[in-house]
Amino acid sequence: MLPDPIARIRRFNRVVTAEVGALDTSFLGRGRPLGAARVLNAIGQGCGDVARIRSRLGLDSGLMSRLLRGLEEEGLVETSPDPQDARRRVARLTGAGREEFATYEALSNEQAGSFLARAARSEALLDAMDLVASTLGRGRVTVEEADPRGADACWCLGAYYAELGRRFAAGFDVGRSRDPEAEAMVRPRGVFLLAMSDGLPVGCVGLKGSGGPMAEVKRLWIAPSARGLGLGRRLMDEVEAAARALDITTLRLDTNGALGEALALYRGSGWREIERFNDDPYPDHFFEKQL
Repeated sequence: MLPDPIARIRRFNRVVTAEVGALDTSFLGRGRPLGAARVLNAIGQGCGDVARIRSRLGLDSGLMSRLLRGLEEEGLVETSPDPQDARRRVARLTGAGREEFATYEALSNEQAGSFLARAARSEALLDAMDLVASTLGRGRVTVEEADPRGADACWCLGAYYAELGRRFAAGFDVGRSRDPEAEAMVRPRGVFLLAMSDGLPVGCVGLKGSGGPMAEVKRLWIAPSARGLGLGRRLMDEVEAAARALDITTLRLDTNGALGEALALYRGSGWREIERFNDDPYPDHFFEKQL
């Protein structure tokens, strides 16, 4: 019998804490603890609003102030009132701060590479890490409008097509499918949405419009590591809201019986089955919803 689940989680916490250097007073050998390095990283990644940084990192206001003050004293960060709202503060990196951010990025990449080098099954390790990150970070997943031709969107769509190829009895060839053109999934005709978990895509959905009152929901996909967290329903809610904003009154979609979880989602969220409305060779179930 395996050890108690709580004991296994606590072992995991201890190992990760030690390996990433969470308790080191000089994180990655740069002379400051992890907390200060994370604040510097957040600013370097483009999150300058101090309140947003504090929320993103889960810091109380006192600790956030101390970490910022220390970075300011080092000459790495400057803060000033937000020009749009003087009640809020904005932080930005100085020239020295940008150099330090780049150094941290290089060291962090090197550390991550060393973890993979020690793994006997690197893909299994990455899959496990994705599952942990998606599960523990579910409250930080954001849904963002994106260009369907962008790198993150293309990665999601590629993973989606590959999964269909594995799950459909006859495989899947996107060239035979009614693949929507990118222009049909950008405003003012439609939208493309990505679910993002700490900067990485974990799901997508498209709204294919023609400029009229009817549009199709296309390419709903959730990464395996993020399934069971309610992201499918959340993306469907978001795409319906986007359709309403575009004055679309009727939505349609199609799917295949091999995708049982998709069928359950649609049937449980107000969609009704209708007759076939296209000649795509892959779907065998067709749905419609009035907004």
